[in-house]
Amino acid sequence: MVRKLKFHEQKLLKKVDFVQWKHDNNLREIQVMRRYHVQDRDDYSKYNSVCGAVKKLVNELSNLDPKDPFKAKTADQLLDKL
Repeated sequence: MVRKLKFHEQKLLKKVDFVQWKHDNNLREIQVMRRYHVQDRDDYSKYNSVCGAVKKLVNELSNLDPKDPFKAKTADQLLDKL
């Protein structure tokens, strides 16, 4: 048995649609998933987060001095991984 919702709870639930979430309406995400034949939305979100992490790392590496041996070694390791 579920208790009856209080007035303020009912009012809050009127504003939320449990069937269709905001992130379900992401047109770009759907287009990319169709273009590259990605079946699962979780796969796309994981891929997107990995791409963001790589982009951030590359940006940090580009800020280093070109003569720095650490930059060369790390860039080579990153290229091997990719």
